[in-house]
Amino acid sequence: MNDVIARKVAESLVDIRAVGFVLDKPITFKSGIISPMYIDNRKLPSYPNEWRIVLDSFIQKMKEQNTDFEVIAGIETAGIPHSAGLGVLLNKPSVFIRKEAKDHGTKKMVEGGEVAGKTVLLIEDLVTTGGSSLHGVKELKSAQAVVKDCFVIVSYGFPVSKKAFADASVKLTALTDIDTLMEVAQSRGLLNNKDKKVITAWYNDPWNWGK
Repeated sequence: MNDVIARKVAESLVDIRAVGFVLDKPITFKSGIISPMYIDNRKLPSYPNEWRIVLDSFIQKMKEQNTDFEVIAGIETAGIPHSAGLGVLLNKPSVFIRKEAKDHGTKKMVEGGEVAGKTVLLIEDLVTTGGSSLHGVKELKSAQAVVKDCFVIVSYGFPVSKKAFADASVKLTALTDIDTLMEVAQSRGLLNNKDKKVITAWYNDPWNWGK
């Protein structure tokens, strides 16, 4: 991971309060994991300066890794602003993947353009277990697209997600991670040593921490 990018993106997220710590009232992820922290990247479009830092960081990562793609795709709904923004900045077509098909119309899962035979770069705002992202990969492949890479703003880095992406033969690239977010939050006075220890304990065993 590029430490400069990781720090810069983490600072952007912490400064707009997209990262929060809720040790007294832990939240439950869709996966069932109970967590003392949350990340809300949906806030980014309301802060254009910080959002531009994130989008530019995506582009820098793509250049560093020589990522090859013809179309950019975002997962409904949180991934769509970032994939659409990148599409404009890179002059690339962008599409989005529905979580579930509508019960009317064409009932397509991939909307916005044709992806058959094209290499598609998947964009996500956040990866916990990887279920949402890999649903997108599955739907893109069902539409005859080639998917080799998924870029995400933050990955929790859980072993279950690493295995899931490896099994799907998709490379996951994150701009920043939980350790960097905690470091920045602590430097901003938003996280003390005691609470950091609690969050670290959760991070090391997220499935059992809430029990």
